[in-house]
Amino acid sequence: MSETYQKALVLQQFLCDKSPQCGECGNEAADDQRERSFLGLHQSESRSLRKLARGAVMRNKLLVFSALLILAVCVGGLPAQKTAAYFPPPGEWQSKPPAALGLDAAKLKEAVDYAQAHGSTWDFDKDQVRTFGITLGKLPPQRAATNGIIVRHGYIAAEFGDVKAVDPVYSVAKSFLSTVASLAFAQGLIRNVNDPVAAYVHDGGYDSPHNAKITWKNHLQQQSEWEGTLWGKNANFIGHDEFGAGEMKPRAIQDPGTYWEYNDVRINRLSLSLLRVFGKPLPEILKEDIMDPIGASESWHWMGYGPKSSVDIDGREVESVSGGTRWGGGLWINSEDLARFGLLILDHGRWGNKQVVSAQWLKDAVVPSEHGPDYGYLWWLNTKQKEWPSGPASSFAAIGNGSNTIWIDPDHDIVFVWHWYQGKAMDGMVQRIVASVTGS
Repeated sequence: MSETYQKALVLQQFLCDKSPQCGECGNEAADDQRERSFLGLHQSESRSLRKLARGAVMRNKLLVFSALLILAVCVGGLPAQKTAAYFPPPGEWQSKPPAALGLDAAKLKEAVDYAQAHGSTWDFDKDQVRTFGITLGKLPPQRAATNGIIVRHGYIAAEFGDVKAVDPVYSVAKSFLSTVASLAFAQGLIRNVNDPVAAYVHDGGYDSPHNAKITWKNHLQQQSEWEGTLWGKNANFIGHDEFGAGEMKPRAIQDPGTYWEYNDVRINRLSLSLLRVFGKPLPEILKEDIMDPIGASESWHWMGYGPKSSVDIDGREVESVSGGTRWGGGLWINSEDLARFGLLILDHGRWGNKQVVSAQWLKDAVVPSEHGPDYGYLWWLNTKQKEWPSGPASSFAAIGNGSNTIWIDPDHDIVFVWHWYQGKAMDGMVQRIVASVTGS
């Protein structure tokens, strides 16, 4: 290394340590004098050397900038890490002012006002049979008015209506069923989602060559094409009396895994198959392994159609629960308990220090199925931003008639539960919630 270049490196360090002397202050004469004094240079040597040194400074600046840019891109590609997660203990739930949770109070109030102005018109007496056909199970005589909770960073940011009112949530139960199914895999009762159900369940429901091909994944993605009758309802959905406005036209049955159809008979078949695998009622599994660990209340109920959907399990008559309230029964639960469940899912199946549900399962559950709409393992997705154009593509939800929803927004660390609202109003609510976010 030449003596001149060695001096340039020393001058480079001098210029970097004395940032006002990096040639950006415009005082060339003062720079010249300081640099000659620092290195013991002649005037002509100082000016030529400064040029060389500043070139080295600029190269180093570019290297540092490039490194920082690469680091920023790499870090930006990683999921955001939450800090100091809050999990409400049983029987209580802390609230925080919107500003403390990075939310604009005025805009959040606009969202709540909007929600309260878009309550549901659903009437059990007038609408249930007309929409879904002959009922099989219980229905409540009445329901609560619209109500809900907005949770951010685990804390309640806002709530409205009677959030302790216990009501049916219709197909929100499907997302609970999916989560209960995850426990069968976690406990080794089912080895792989791609295994045929017929390898585990031997009650005649999968004996036909067609049904024998159905996998657990097919059921979970509503692509099973299961053929048959269960609890008096045929999977073909043909007949106005039995299926009301939801009746379907005859069509050719496709191979399992090649066609998507929203079909409660097939979901009820999945529920029965899981009952066979667990050998105990699914509500017991849900309570012991999920709802109790997350501090849910004792007020929720999950039912089927009473004796109509009861089967023998090891000499015990057990009710097989339904994946919705289309024909009565189903999951009856309040908004607070729904929000706890949503928070569990938002936090990748973790509650405090306990991994309640497999994080890998929940990751797989929000991968869109190959056919049909934006749909995972009985969760509605937004990867194409068609379900909620105003919401992040990463958001997803459990949705039931009424309408009833648990909306989960990982990007903003938000859970929103809405009981009894006008279905088309959801995106307007999502838009207002997202607009209220002011910070992390």
